[in-house]
Amino acid sequence: MNVVEIIRIPILPMEMLNAHLLKGPEGCILIDAGVPGSEEKIIQILESRGLRLQDIKLIIISHAHMDHAGAAAKLRDLSNAPILAHEDEVKYFQQEAAMTFCPTGWFGRVFQKTSLNTRPYTAFTPDILLSKDQVFDLSDYGVGGIARHTPGHTEGSISVELDSKEALVGDLIASGILLGGIMMKNRPKRPPFEENPHLVSIELQKLLQSGNQKFYMGHGGPLQAPQIQRHIYKLRNLSK
Repeated sequence: MNVVEIIRIPILPMEMLNAHLLKGPEGCILIDAGVPGSEEKIIQILESRGLRLQDIKLIIISHAHMDHAGAAAKLRDLSNAPILAHEDEVKYFQQEAAMTFCPTGWFGRVFQKTSLNTRPYTAFTPDILLSKDQVFDLSDYGVGGIARHTPGHTEGSISVELDSKEALVGDLIASGILLGGIMMKNRPKRPPFEENPHLVSIELQKLLQSGNQKFYMGHGGPLQAPQIQRHIYKLRNLSK
């Protein structure tokens, strides 16, 4: 099996916000693009690994929130890599509609009042669109694994499952405190915003049933399978 290296790209300090680079033997895939202006941070990490933007063969955006999609258009221009995302989020990527934000606690409610979560970014249309429940093979882009629809955090959220039984799940789960990261990073939590905790629990359970053992996320992490299972139990209790 070809080994894929998962390189965390800290967009904000202390793992409060992460993008990830999947470095395979035949190419690289970028998972998420950070806030507007994050391209400079991503370029720095690439250069520290002896890589260039042109080594990125595909950009996957897990969902349309500003902190994950903010620099996507710029990174596509610089790398010429196509963007993959879910069709349910296109109107948000194109900045034609405002997203709904459902706070999961006091921090989300306070953060929402700052309007930072609704900060606009350069509009774009993804080049490759996943439809509902579609599975996308990543082998043509140098990485053994799939991208698939995992709704719950947002309607069109996407996760990546690698052949190594590692998963990159965007904001299906977070860890740490406040936004995520900072400290207690081995403690799973809900992200500041979440549309449907019941759906999140279902999708996380599917990821466990597929054999995934290690989970990388946009805020904090990574977490191991037993920690994910405990979080699922908490979400199920919320849904009752």
